[in-house]
Amino acid sequence: MRELMVFSGNAHPALAKDICKNLGIELSDAFAGRFSEGEIRVKINENVRGKDVFLVQPTCPPPNDSLMELLIMIDALKRASAYRVTAVIPYFGYARQDRKDQPRVPITAKLVANLLATAGANRVLTMDLHAGQIQGFFDIPVDNLFAVGVFVDYFASLDINDRVIVSPDVGSIKMARAYAKRVAAGLAIIDKRRDSPEKTEVMHILGEVQGKNVIIVDDLIATGSSLTEAVEALKRAKCKKIYAAITHGVLSGPALSRIDSCKDLEELVVTDSIPLGDSSHHPRIKVLSVARLLSEAIKRIHNEESVSSLFD
Repeated sequence: MRELMVFSGNAHPALAKDICKNLGIELSDAFAGRFSEGEIRVKINENVRGKDVFLVQPTCPPPNDSLMELLIMIDALKRASAYRVTAVIPYFGYARQDRKDQPRVPITAKLVANLLATAGANRVLTMDLHAGQIQGFFDIPVDNLFAVGVFVDYFASLDINDRVIVSPDVGSIKMARAYAKRVAAGLAIIDKRRDSPEKTEVMHILGEVQGKNVIIVDDLIATGSSLTEAVEALKRAKCKKIYAAITHGVLSGPALSRIDSCKDLEELVVTDSIPLGDSSHHPRIKVLSVARLLSEAIKRIHNEESVSSLFD
């Protein structure tokens, strides 16, 4: 069995250390800094020849720096003769442009997939992709884990009755259905029209939410516009308590101020796929760890075991 090694870039070293703690190994040593003019400088400080290497680096803000650092570190590991390099990308950025829905726009998710393969990644491990079809953009194996189990365990501890799982848009229906099935709850969908990438207009709710406790589920929250408008629509529909379970807490721009002003939202539950900084101390934001889920996937990939059970 080849030796397992886990490296981290600068994007989220705390998550990488938690993963290593669950695996019972030390985080391997690598340097990722900058030259004087800002170019990324990388050096792998350990022997990786013939080793099975996992590189933890979500493409979180600043996304360009995180992505470029990831690509350069992959190249360094391959040139150092690593046997296999698996890019562990808990949050896969540039995923929202996954098709040509307007004239003269890129398919950036496909471009990033090509860059990762060209840099030398042999495999990708990610979680709750914005669109499942992005797996098909890669010519290398991709394991897309789901955080549903982590959220379900947490909400089970709250003992919420009369639950309804709510999808904030049509694109999240599959995810919402998976949650509803796991917790034996009802399902509702918010029909909305998007005026711009930052602004939406809620139209109406499909499903019964009156007098129910609802949990809004989605893969990411950026500016918080979709979430706060969904909360307002649900409150008008006379539901009881409103929770949100969102995997990737990007929380950019006015997100925190919108959450502050959205008093009808009981709690926003996110994972630590992205470092939240001061946002993690917000009184209505709960952060759940996905280190155990990722470490289990890493262990199974390293041991050439099936990871399909982790997709449930």
